[in-house]
Amino acid sequence: MSSELHGDVPSASSSKGFSDRKELAAFAFERTRMPMVVADASEYDQPIVLANRAFLELTGYTAEEVIGRNCRLLQGQGTSPTDVAAIRLALLEEREATVELLNYRKDGTPFWNRLHISPIHADDGTLAYFFGSQIDVTEQRKIEALEASERRLLKEVDHRTKNVLAIVESIVRLSKTDDPHLYATAIQQRVQALARVHTLLAESGWSAISLEEVVRQQIAPFATRRLKITGPVVMLPAPFVQPFGLVLHELAVNAARHGALLSRRGRIKVEWKAIPNGNRIKFKWIERGAPNDNIETKKGFGSTLIAAIIEKQLRGHMERNWTDNGLELRMEVPLG
Repeated sequence: MSSELHGDVPSASSSKGFSDRKELAAFAFERTRMPMVVADASEYDQPIVLANRAFLELTGYTAEEVIGRNCRLLQGQGTSPTDVAAIRLALLEEREATVELLNYRKDGTPFWNRLHISPIHADDGTLAYFFGSQIDVTEQRKIEALEASERRLLKEVDHRTKNVLAIVESIVRLSKTDDPHLYATAIQQRVQALARVHTLLAESGWSAISLEEVVRQQIAPFATRRLKITGPVVMLPAPFVQPFGLVLHELAVNAARHGALLSRRGRIKVEWKAIPNGNRIKFKWIERGAPNDNIETKKGFGSTLIAAIIEKQLRGHMERNWTDNGLELRMEVPLG
């Protein structure tokens, strides 16, 4: 590299420890039980240049099979394209990110990986490396799944779940893919989006929720610094929150996979205004900076689901247009 690279100063150290910090850091990297890798950000396809023993033990690969390859060697048929898009966006924007995704060991065994990536810059500010740490959270997710199942069973008698179950039924019935792993992942992510909104409702005692809170919750996993929100305080009635949250989730996923969030200059603008006399809201989703050759204009399941929720379940209407910059969606829905 043309410029020097210096590590972070230790948060606590003695004079002896500080003087030996480079050697101690090397010991810590290799001997920690947390799998870690370092990828060269200046090379094409960002090849792995360092990997510790814990990473090799977790993945089953040898050092020769790892060095020089991209970390996508852990991806497989069940890895969610949405999770991959989230990682790609973080690398593109040179920012830290944590993503849980399904990965595969060398022998094909799947495991849930809580991946944390962080950029490393040289003294002159240029991007030099990406650091990545992994945590196998497979067992934790199994426990969480069992606990979630218990909670769902306990609340099944609540009449409010009927609305959620109706949406889930539509997701299961309408989702289409030839790959059973991707089919299961797509359904799981949509149900998780509903679960996040369900948590908001549970915490509020199933009362009205701020529209801005729902917007930020559903879009935050995909865009934060590239999201602009404009609108007055609008409280969404409880029955409205879950279906509207799913609409936002689908829009964010489409933007990450096919729209504005694929580009470094891509932006999303969300704005709304209330119509007091009719107890309605007008809502706009506007994407700017989408790659022209990747704009998805055909009507897939996500678009079908959005239209069904807005027009049938929420009894509103919508207009959807694709421009050279990306999607522009306008809808008007009653809050009664």
